[in-house]
Amino acid sequence: MRILYGVVGEGMGHATRSRVVLEELVKEHEVQVVASGRAHEYLAARFPDVHRIWGLTIHYEGNAIRRIPTVLRNLRGAVGGWPRNVWKYFELLASFHPEVVISDFESFSYYFGKSHRIPVIDLDNIHVISKCAHSPALLRGHERDFRLIRSVVAAKLPRCFHYVIPTFFHPPVRSRRTTLVPPVLRPEILAAHSERGEHLLVYQTATTNVGLAATLQRLGVPARVYGLRRDLKEDVVEGHLTYRPFSEAGFVEDLRTARAVVAGGGFTLLSEAVFLHKPILSVPVERQFEQVLNALYLQDLGYGAYARRLDAPALEAFLAAIPRYQEALASYAQDGNAVALATVKEQLALVAERRTRRRRSPGREDGSRARVS
Repeated sequence: MRILYGVVGEGMGHATRSRVVLEELVKEHEVQVVASGRAHEYLAARFPDVHRIWGLTIHYEGNAIRRIPTVLRNLRGAVGGWPRNVWKYFELLASFHPEVVISDFESFSYYFGKSHRIPVIDLDNIHVISKCAHSPALLRGHERDFRLIRSVVAAKLPRCFHYVIPTFFHPPVRSRRTTLVPPVLRPEILAAHSERGEHLLVYQTATTNVGLAATLQRLGVPARVYGLRRDLKEDVVEGHLTYRPFSEAGFVEDLRTARAVVAGGGFTLLSEAVFLHKPILSVPVERQFEQVLNALYLQDLGYGAYARRLDAPALEAFLAAIPRYQEALASYAQDGNAVALATVKEQLALVAERRTRRRRSPGREDGSRARVS
């Protein structure tokens, strides 16, 4: 089949997951990829047909999203970004003619599919917010934020052919055409042998969280820190902290040998740490409820702790509870990416079957427009 695959560019988790799925799809299908931001650079280095589009970005300050700078930055970006997206739209229409769209929470590919009555398969973890039922006890104190983000997520990619949702937690599904699957993991993670070292792996997506280093230094905890200094070319050691430039191989090595992980609430790293049985202290980015929900479930399962801010009491309590988290994590297991990839292939087969039926009944309208999940 001819597949148009869209990858949102904010946060690298979407790109790393898409890389795994794309490596499988290109064995059997003709695939064109559209991606924005850092996702484009990451995927273009690995696949031949990756098109750059413009996408929304988020402005961080400290460990929080700043709404007004985010809006202003995206308004400025849209001036040149939207015309580029329109041009790319017509280029794809003229040269590729996709038969199905797979979107990892990416809007350009979704609207391309919908405007041409092409089935859209959504593959992302964020739709767990709107497609599943969540316990009121779990959400206590977060009800307003949850209702807001649920409405935003539900409106982003509505009425897809199917929703495939990678997740390490399993709330009840509340919508039709929705399947929960284990997280899609990089082959480097699947191949890693977990060992317990003495260091913490500390990962931050926002470079402006300036209080983090001081907190770690005060406690005297050895830590390998990624993300706070993105311009590094080599390791910088300051007291108990080793600031490291990002290297995929180095990061996986530090993760597999870590005592525990201190990170935000991003789904990809949490999933990788859970798979490797590493306890996690999750400090989600403020005003990003998808991360908060991940952290709440992580804590509920006993795999780690959720903290609103990373301070000495939170870190001390987490370190003291590591044996308990390790005990809970010992029961987690998944069969690599087998279930997730088989589910995607199953949905592609259903799309192909439907196309065959439509060819036999050419007057029949595309059924995807009448189905609501």
